[in-house]
Amino acid sequence: MKRTFNVAPWNVATENWAPEDKRLQESMTSIANENLGMRGFFEEGYSGDTLEGVYLGGVWYPDKTRVGWWKNGYPQYFGKMINAVNFIKMRIKINGEQLDLAKQTPENFKLDLDLKRGIFTRKFDVEIGGSKLQFVFERFASVVQKELVGQRVLVKNLSGSPVKIEISNMIDADVYNEDANYDEQFWNVLAKSAEGTHAEIMSQTKENNFGVPQFMVGMRNSVKTSLDHIDDAIEEKTVRNTFAGEIEAGEEITFEKRSLVVTSRDFDTQEKIDQRLDALMAVIDTEKFDELLAPHIAEWQKRWDKSDIQIEGDEEAQQGIRFNLFQLFSTYYGDDYRLNISPKGFTGEKYGGATYWDTEAYCVPVYLGVGDPKIARNLLMYRYKQLPGAYINAQQQGLKGALFPMVTFNGIECHNEWEITFEEIHRNGDIAYAIYLYTNYTGDKSYVLHEGAKVLTEISRFWADRVHYSQRKNKYMLHAVTGPDEYDNNVNNDWYTNLLCQWTLRYTLEILDEVDEETAKKLNVSEDEKRRWKGIADNMYLPYDKEKDIFPENDGFLDKELKPVSEIPSDQLPLNQNWSWDRILRSPYVKQGDVIQGLWDFIDDFTQEEKKNNFDFYEQFTVHESSLSASVYSIIASDIGYHDKAVELYERAARLDLDNYNNDTEDGLHITSMTGSWLDIVQGFAGMRVRNGELHYAPFLPKKWNSYKFRQAFRGRVLEVTVDKKGTHIELVSGDPLTIDLNGEKLELK
Repeated sequence: MKRTFNVAPWNVATENWAPEDKRLQESMTSIANENLGMRGFFEEGYSGDTLEGVYLGGVWYPDKTRVGWWKNGYPQYFGKMINAVNFIKMRIKINGEQLDLAKQTPENFKLDLDLKRGIFTRKFDVEIGGSKLQFVFERFASVVQKELVGQRVLVKNLSGSPVKIEISNMIDADVYNEDANYDEQFWNVLAKSAEGTHAEIMSQTKENNFGVPQFMVGMRNSVKTSLDHIDDAIEEKTVRNTFAGEIEAGEEITFEKRSLVVTSRDFDTQEKIDQRLDALMAVIDTEKFDELLAPHIAEWQKRWDKSDIQIEGDEEAQQGIRFNLFQLFSTYYGDDYRLNISPKGFTGEKYGGATYWDTEAYCVPVYLGVGDPKIARNLLMYRYKQLPGAYINAQQQGLKGALFPMVTFNGIECHNEWEITFEEIHRNGDIAYAIYLYTNYTGDKSYVLHEGAKVLTEISRFWADRVHYSQRKNKYMLHAVTGPDEYDNNVNNDWYTNLLCQWTLRYTLEILDEVDEETAKKLNVSEDEKRRWKGIADNMYLPYDKEKDIFPENDGFLDKELKPVSEIPSDQLPLNQNWSWDRILRSPYVKQGDVIQGLWDFIDDFTQEEKKNNFDFYEQFTVHESSLSASVYSIIASDIGYHDKAVELYERAARLDLDNYNNDTEDGLHITSMTGSWLDIVQGFAGMRVRNGELHYAPFLPKKWNSYKFRQAFRGRVLEVTVDKKGTHIELVSGDPLTIDLNGEKLELK
């Protein structure tokens, strides 16, 4: 745990100049607008350790797979959201000396990410070129105009005599990915220009051998400043406009940079990209910086009006939930059905910017509660449209049906760790469960009875072919699988995976009974298939230990040396940074809970005793080294009445990055796990459930809190739930009257 930013309700700020934490600070101050994003690196350049990461939604490259020992069925490439051309780059010189805080030491330093308004600000004083100046950098990625990024630099002369200043506006295509397998660069420059106050680079991802389309990206900058334009430069991969002048003692100058980014995802030719840039720039150039910023701030206010959770009495908890929602909404807000949610979003290169099962398991339930149902439906459609790739993934394993990928941009699997890629198949069940979740929450069956029925059918065909029958136990089983707990992989009969297989088959059969005749004909599920699916579901093996009265995570789990986490010396945690992989696999330590995950998914299907027994058993072995872990444990702890434990786990989930719990936030934020803090409050502390189309609440108030309040969207209504020391108050903010259940009693909301 390492806290480097101040605790505040609406800001993530620090006055700590700490070069040793530079990457951590860059991750924490990342901004994005779903279409693009960037880390909080210094646009003026920094010669010390930094990751100048700029990323574009849906723009990626198939980097050739590199493994030491090839296995049949391995993906040919690892897809990654490559580091984009750096369009926010600047260079600043004072009296001929370049500003570089790796070489000059700043004073009165401050970083400030304004969560309410979506603005990142840096401020510092510095001695440079024999003079002292104050710099203020502002940056925003517009959530209204998805192609726009605004930057503003204010420079004040704190010296007693004039200083000479030179600022270059740049676009730089000479960029690398740190995680590229072969130290390759991925961008070719097609066209470039620099003239006066404008600069542009048109680039394209290089050719590949896998049939993945190349992406073209047009980037154009416009500068507004009182400084004089003195020079333009066009180099092999860089363009530059340079401006210069003097700043009198005590005076201040402003340098504004507006950048537009247009890709071939939206406009399929270079000519059309240029036309779009022309049209946008004609508008952008006529508006003042504050006029561009105002609608961005207004849109963030609308988002907060729908989703803000207000906590009284615990500022750390308050900051945690707002930071998480800010970064989640910055990454994805449902405006583009072609996009999805990467575990790191636009904040780093780890996980390659691709889609994982996190979306269905953790993100869908949050978006259902905080936004329009179309957001969650778009996420479901994303998978439906990638069915062709899922067929290929199954066929590569010699199996029928569809195997949705562990890691993907286009439906084709592009992850090359065998025990994860082809054994962590519970993801198929997670995708099926998300369809149920959407349907149960919204009451809308239009998806599940059409596109969803197709997805469910093909997943069921996969499950039916992947299981095998054990004559010895007269049960169907799944061997050679990996559950969510990746610290125990290549196991037999992972309880969670088997449970999802069983449940998916049953849910698919239920839906097939409801589809219309035309859909049924297209699905072409025979009666023999249905009988087989039912037989598998009715005879699926689910591990159970009578002596401990728990569900063993898998067949071999209880044969391990069961020593609790409390016996591990603190200097050996996190395990994944201190132990060999072999040692971890032989240990009983749980990265994230398979069984607890299943109890959460089907929380009403288990008795309180079953939930309590399994929580008590697994909690002692869980190291929570998956960012997805603590929040699920918190919800179950709330459900079984372990309120103090639930709050403790919430605090870890809510402040995972703010306090750098797993010592890895410098790689980027844990975007998909940020959903957990919302789930912990709404499903955990407030006890929200949807049963037979009716909302239920059973709230409690954490001891340290005076109150909490949240808004929740549900079937065309918006409710506001307030829990304080006097009890619970629920108000219908908008929509038709609604009957809910509060602590077992019916409540009419009008």
